Amino acid sequence: MELSPALVQTLQDVAQSRGRVVVLTGAGTSAESGIPTFRGKEGYWTVGSTHYQPMEMATRTAFAAMPHEVWRWYLYRRSVCRAAEPNPGHRALVKLERALGERFNLITQNVDGLHLRAGHDKSRTFQIHGNVDYMRCPGVEGREVVAIPDGLDQFGREDPLQEHHLALLRRPGDDEIGRPHVLWFDEYYDEELFSAESAMRCAAEADLLLVVGTAGATNLPMQIGQLSARRGIPMVDVNVATNPFAELAAATPEGHVVQQPSAAALPAIVDALLA
Repeated sequence: MELSPALVQTLQDVAQSRGRVVVLTGAGTSAESGIPTFRGKEGYWTVGSTHYQPMEMATRTAFAAMPHEVWRWYLYRRSVCRAAEPNPGHRALVKLERALGERFNLITQNVDGLHLRAGHDKSRTFQIHGNVDYMRCPGVEGREVVAIPDGLDQFGREDPLQEHHLALLRRPGDDEIGRPHVLWFDEYYDEELFSAESAMRCAAEADLLLVVGTAGATNLPMQIGQLSARRGIPMVDVNVATNPFAELAAATPEGHVVQQPSAAALPAIVDALLA
């Protein structure tokens, strides 16, 4: 796709000054790989005759009340994510990271792990909402993060949680099952588990903020956008729909709004940055 001359000039100015680039991604980036946002009909979960929305299932409260059902929902979601593949937008960002090195950071709200599977360096990737490929064990106040073992990759929406599944969700020697390594709606960001302070620090040092596929519905991403707007750095919002980041970008002197799918827009943006 063709970018506006003004946007190309902004990107080239950042590149020529060897500026730091921070990319903030949301669900729209993964939707183009076929992963539902789970806020529509795909997100509802039925227990008996009760229908639960994601904002009810993805909570510490729900896990305490019905841990097996919460795990069934997450294992199904994880199977959907594992079946998806990185799209051209993911690959374009990997290309940008490899070119910029230490001048690049990725902050993602997505828990699907697609950015890492596309090839991003984990040390420069802040997964501020966690990753469904990992769980936290009961010990050490539930703060020990481990990979979910093999054997749980293909879990259907109607599959029951059986004893051999539960055995895989326990650390050897533990009676309790672990919990998904995701930030739940009734929990808070922190540094140790979700790199919240690191993400804000990157935003405070950025020379360009590229926001991709996020609706601005969560707190830390909006803080990052607002900080960037106060600093007056160039901000580019890539989204198919209007959102709070587009409003921030429009109010920024060198802000730009690209109302296109990220899989189409990101390769063109990255090429302009690297030209």
